[in-house]
Amino acid sequence: MGDDAVPPRRSRSAVLSWLALGCALVVLVVAGAQRRDRPVGDRTVGEVTRVGVADGAAVPAYLGAAGDELARLDAPDGYALVSFAAYLTPARVATTLAGTSVSAVVARVPLPGRQTEIVRIAALRLPDDVVGGMAEVAGRKDREAADYRARAAAPTAAADAELRRRYDTGAAVAAREAAGYRAGCACVYAAVVRGAPDALRALAGRPGVRVVDPAPEVTRLDRTVFTPPLPEQRDVARPPADAGPGAGGGMGDSSEAAPTVSAPSPTGRPRVAGSGPPNPAPTS
Repeated sequence: MGDDAVPPRRSRSAVLSWLALGCALVVLVVAGAQRRDRPVGDRTVGEVTRVGVADGAAVPAYLGAAGDELARLDAPDGYALVSFAAYLTPARVATTLAGTSVSAVVARVPLPGRQTEIVRIAALRLPDDVVGGMAEVAGRKDREAADYRARAAAPTAAADAELRRRYDTGAAVAAREAAGYRAGCACVYAAVVRGAPDALRALAGRPGVRVVDPAPEVTRLDRTVFTPPLPEQRDVARPPADAGPGAGGGMGDSSEAAPTVSAPSPTGRPRVAGSGPPNPAPTS
């Protein structure tokens, strides 16, 4: 048999290679289409933005850095953390922030020598939302005080003097917090606001405003932890000392995970998406 009768093996091999490549391409196209059809999850889940002074940081350095950032700010309307020079009543907050778009306020009852709970109150209308939010906190603190009293009266506490002292102290602190909030106390020391750079700079110059910390990176308030300095902080941000018996026994020593305690009034402006906290832990 001559060479002309030899089958064209090379040509057949090339055809098979092209067929295999075509099949692989079809598989890739189908897989890609199926991937595009899958619902895309929320890529922001788990991401938390922190605004304010960090635990252990120097307060003067924070104030200076926030002031410098505000002076350079050149962005569209954005969020900012406003810290006050003193604890303010709801009425004083309304006066200090007049004309400003407010999303929430941060408050605590400033009891000497006590770590009291920090709460974040959604507040679009001032002072009404702050007063309403404080009333809700007061009710919760009443229930907390009653729970401590019930624990103190239980047989387990009767047999343990130290445990009973802790429960009694917890009840007393919660009752004082309830009374303060119910009376519309001077307890608000910070606010989360939104505004243009010039408006924020003007706000920083108002009486009673300690610093305005711009946070243009914040897009979701429910994914943001705000840690404003307390008015009494002058040097380093640190957890406040609790001088009473039973310190650390559940007397509001930290509330970073505490929920927002009130919703804005139904007749107020449309609620900003994600106006719930995580809340900051107390510092002093």
